[in-house]
Amino acid sequence: MADDWTSGFQATQHALTAHLRDPDRNPAPRELEDRRVGIYRELIFNNVESLLAGNFPVLRRILPEAHWKGLVRAFFVRHRAKTPLFTELPRELLDFIHNEREADPSDPPFLLELAHYEWVELALMISEEEPDLTGVDPNGDLLARAPVLSPLAWPLSYRFPVHRIGPDLQPQEPPAEPTYLVVYRNRSERVEFLETNAVTQRLLELLGEGSDRSGRAQLERIAGELRHPKPEQVVDFGAGLLDDLRARGIILGTRLLGP
Repeated sequence: MADDWTSGFQATQHALTAHLRDPDRNPAPRELEDRRVGIYRELIFNNVESLLAGNFPVLRRILPEAHWKGLVRAFFVRHRAKTPLFTELPRELLDFIHNEREADPSDPPFLLELAHYEWVELALMISEEEPDLTGVDPNGDLLARAPVLSPLAWPLSYRFPVHRIGPDLQPQEPPAEPTYLVVYRNRSERVEFLETNAVTQRLLELLGEGSDRSGRAQLERIAGELRHPKPEQVVDFGAGLLDDLRARGIILGTRLLGP
C-alpha cells in the first residue's frame, strides 16, 4: 500500500509541476481544486517574470507586454536551469535566448546583444571576485612596466549601441562601426561603462593576456599593427589613456618584477 501511495503522490507532483510550468498543454491533477492551483500557477510565474524584468529593465520596457511574457513563458516551459540560485536566473535566460529559443519574427534585431549587455551589468554587480593586488604596484609607471587589467573590467564589442538603446532608440540595422565598451566595477563597488574604440579595445585585449610587456611595448605593438607612420604619437596618446584607465579602476597598476 505504501508503495502505491508513494507512486500516486509522485505522479500527482509531476502532473502539478508540469501544469505550473506549461498550463496550456498540461492539465492540473483532477483531485486538486483549480482555485488553489491557480494561486500557485500565477504566483510562480509572476515571481519569475518580476525577477527577470528587474534584471532586464530595458528589454522589458521596449518589448510589448505579450511579447515579453511570451518570452518568459517559453523560457519557463522549455529551459532546464542548471542552478537553483535566483541570482543565476538571468544567466539562464540569456543562455535560453542564445542557444535554445527560436527567434520570433517580431524580435528586435538587437535582442540578444541587449540581453547580454544587461546581464553583464548584473554579473559584475554580484561577482564575488575581487582584484588581487599581490605583486601589483598601484602607482607604477604604466609605460615602463606591465599594466595589470582588473578582472572586474570586461571589454566587450557589439554590433548595436546597446548602452543607448531604449524606448526612444531602437535601431533596426546595425551601424557601420561596432560599439566597443568596457563594463567595469569601480572602487566604490558601482558598475559603470566606458565607450571606447577599436584601438583601446585592442590595448585592453593585449593587457588581458597578462604578459610582462610594458605599456610602451604594447602601444608600440599596436602602432605596428596600424602601420602608423609615427609610432611615438600612439605612445603619447596611449600614455594618457593608460592613466585614465587606472584612475577609473580598469587598470589596477603595474606588475612587480623581482624583489
